[in-house]
Amino acid sequence: MIFVKSKFFPSSRQDEILRGLEAYINRVRATKTLDRERVIGALDSLGRRVADGAFDSLIASLSAGEKAERYKALAIRFLSRDSLEERVRRELPNPAPTAAGSGIHSELRPLGTLFHIAAGNMDGLPALSAAEGLLTGNFNILKLPEADNGLTAAILSALCEELPEAGDFLAVFDTPSSDVNAMVKMASLADGIVFWGGETAERAVRKLAPPGVKLIEWGHRLGFAYISGDWRRPGFLAELEGLADHIASTGQLLCSSAQVVYLDTASMDEAEDFARAFLPLLGEAQTRHPPADPGEAAAQSIRSRVNRLETAIRRAYPNGPDNPERPNSPNRPNDPGDRNPPERKRYDGLRCSVTVCRDSALELSPLYGNILVKRLPEKHLLPVLRRSAGRLQTAGLICSPEDRARLTDLLLRAGLTRVTRAAHMSDTFPGESHDGEWPLRRYVRAADVEE
Repeated sequence: MIFVKSKFFPSSRQDEILRGLEAYINRVRATKTLDRERVIGALDSLGRRVADGAFDSLIASLSAGEKAERYKALAIRFLSRDSLEERVRRELPNPAPTAAGSGIHSELRPLGTLFHIAAGNMDGLPALSAAEGLLTGNFNILKLPEADNGLTAAILSALCEELPEAGDFLAVFDTPSSDVNAMVKMASLADGIVFWGGETAERAVRKLAPPGVKLIEWGHRLGFAYISGDWRRPGFLAELEGLADHIASTGQLLCSSAQVVYLDTASMDEAEDFARAFLPLLGEAQTRHPPADPGEAAAQSIRSRVNRLETAIRRAYPNGPDNPERPNSPNRPNDPGDRNPPERKRYDGLRCSVTVCRDSALELSPLYGNILVKRLPEKHLLPVLRRSAGRLQTAGLICSPEDRARLTDLLLRAGLTRVTRAAHMSDTFPGESHDGEWPLRRYVRAADVEE
């Protein structure tokens, strides 16, 4: 399925449409512009249609239950007039004159043509990415993820009903990533390539991009919780329950999700005590947030089983299975007299686990309710986290009120871009930055004009 000029075409016409796309884009950019106020009005109307349930069946076909409701709520907030106007005010301020009395003024102009390589880890994200491109006046080429199932095209088609001229600035393709020739052609038409992913994705995009094209990467980031103070105090219980609920509700699949729980301690005994206390809270949260479908449940079970096997191998062979210099005794796997104590100790619960690790490195967890617990005394916080520079995003901070300002400042100094309550790590709000940057600013350029 292809959506160009507000019309749908079969995928079999892809090569034909791509051959004429450059000339079409040039005509649009030379003769047409998008009025931002009209774009905001159309997006606001679209948001109301989402709220009224116009796309419920398509959203449900991609994500069932709670995940579908979370995407729907995100889309409604993103598309609301208040949110859009606040973003424009915050992210696209009117540039000041370059120099007083010089006769030169500055203005913001669209980057030109954006090629969005959409990710599939957040349903409906491609449509929201294209909306940002329209809001900044760009022409938008959008490559859909394989599992989109028609949701993005339906949303953008509805947008064109609200604002017909938006269709002149959209070209949507369901091209598979394996079609390198088509991807290269789309990249050759772009002034900026917007993509999601880590180092592997960036290397792949660099191979596609001609010299001089701006790469706008929204990469994989990692989040964690940091707990300082006596977590046994009654006042901490509600925040620990909120952290458990956050882990279960997100499946730890978002960049803002907690992968590791760091404790402000150097004691392994303290870390193990926390793991035993936190496990039932996590199990209760998992019960409140069951898998959306049997396939997801099966995937979680397989991942959990693999994680258990890997943990068992580490405990039995601390030097690795290919170098079993001194395997731990199966009768005494945690004997404190062992010269090579196990690097990880796992506590299993109902569809969840808490694994205590001896190291302090920030890493991806096994996901789906399987959290890692590590020690990180405050004095080591910055040097340890700086080793993950460029991958840091959200910290969910649990601490005493009198320590919050100091620890928040330290986390920000270490490179975090969000510090929230643990229960709110993945919450969104109008005008928020994305990985520490304002997205709309990356889609425009400043131009200096002499009068």
